Formats: sequence, structure tokens, C-alpha cells
Amino acid sequence: MKKTILVFGLLILALLFLFQLSKYSVLTGDLKIETVIAVIAIVFFFVGVYIHKKSLNKNSSETIEIDTSKIKQLEITNREYEVLKFISEGLSNKEIGDKLFVSESTIKTHVSSILVKLNAKRRTQAVKIAKQLKII
Repeated sequence: MKKTILVFGLLILALLFLFQLSKYSVLTGDLKIETVIAVIAIVFFFVGVYIHKKSLNKNSSETIEIDTSKIKQLEITNREYEVLKFISEGLSNKEIGDKLFVSESTIKTHVSSILVKLNAKRRTQAVKIAKQLKII
């Protein structure tokens, strides 16, 4: 976190320096405004590419191994596991039913079963427990 703040702080300082330098160059007549705009655009482009690459690397390193033995131990069926994954994505019962081509009441039954098996009172608590158990 501190490294990120430091990097962005330095980036802001560098951009401010670039803006001041370009302002000085334009006022003295050494540089045309179009050139200054082009240089600033190029700097922002490379900063965007750098940030994008950093975010891609961060997402790939966060892969978690699913503990399939824990799923079997909890006796969670394949369909209940599918429902649990959709719950973790924040979908409602109706949306889950539409995706799985079943009725909303069937999804409610699966959700109730998941809550019992994970010893949870709410959907959010079930997702939290499932993440702790590394099953989603």
C-alpha cells in the first residue's frame, strides 16, 4: 500500500513538473502548444499502459486452489456449488434461476441447503465462510 502511494505521489510530482516545464517553454516561445499537448498525451498513454499491466499481474497472482475434498466433506452437491458461486457473484435468486433454467423456489431450496451445510444465517455469511474454507 505504501509503495502504491509513493508511486502515485511521484507520478503526480512528475506530471506537475512536466506541466510547469511546458508552461515555461510555451511562454518563452521555445515550444508550440501542440508539441506540449502531444508530449503530455504520450506520458499519460505510457502511464496507463503501466497501470494496466500492473493490474493484470495482480489478478493472475490471486488464483486460489479450490479445496474439493472440503466440498465433498460438507456434502455440497454440484448444483448447490453452482448456486454458491452465483451467490458469491452477487446474483439474486431470480437471476440465478434464469441462468440455471430453474424456478426461483428451487434456488431458494438450494440456498437454504447451502446455509445449513455451511452453518450460516445469511447469504453473505455463507460466501464469507466458503471463502475461508477455500471452496470458492
